[in-house]
Amino acid sequence: MNRRHFSATSASLIGAALLPPLGAAWAQGAGPVEGKDFTRLEPPQPVREPGKIEVLEFFSYACPHCSAFEPTLDHWAHQLPPDVVLRRVPVPFLMNAENFQRTYYALESLGLVATVQQKMFRAIHIDRQRLEKPEDIAAFVGKNGGDEAKFLAAFKSFSVATAVSRAKKAAADYKVESVPLLVVNGRFVTSPSMAGGATQSLAVADQLIQRSRAR
Repeated sequence: MNRRHFSATSASLIGAALLPPLGAAWAQGAGPVEGKDFTRLEPPQPVREPGKIEVLEFFSYACPHCSAFEPTLDHWAHQLPPDVVLRRVPVPFLMNAENFQRTYYALESLGLVATVQQKMFRAIHIDRQRLEKPEDIAAFVGKNGGDEAKFLAAFKSFSVATAVSRAKKAAADYKVESVPLLVVNGRFVTSPSMAGGATQSLAVADQLIQRSRAR
């Protein structure tokens, strides 16, 4: 979803359920093409955890394409090898940006991302709930596996505010203009729109992880 053209189209939300297995993403013997399936980031950015291959997903709860991507991404993330880490980065654009950034980092600080992430997307894009104010989001979290008061305290905390500031800087450093977007090891960029679909973009990411590992 481009930051300048937000449109909550429900058609994209069913795509993840219809995708083929990762192994069928390309014809046999094919591989990702630079300039088409992925690009190189210039200059490369440092990773947070030396010794790990870092995959960043830039996303927004307001983005219907991110919502469609999430189930496939989550399944892929659970199969990552020990030397690869996935980090989600909420972006500072699209609807209700700062509240949604704070929401993600509050969930992360409370260990609730796995419990609430897909429920948030579903509530916004399928159930059409208006989760705009912090109190509304806290009430939703309280009904979906979290503690409302603890969430609200985390949402307003200094540590979450610091994380939001870092996310804003990361979006600028990585030149993020649309979501969802994947960055592999600070050097390679791909996305469902570049690679031709959610499954294809993760197959590209797998290849870029291999390249990063070989260097």
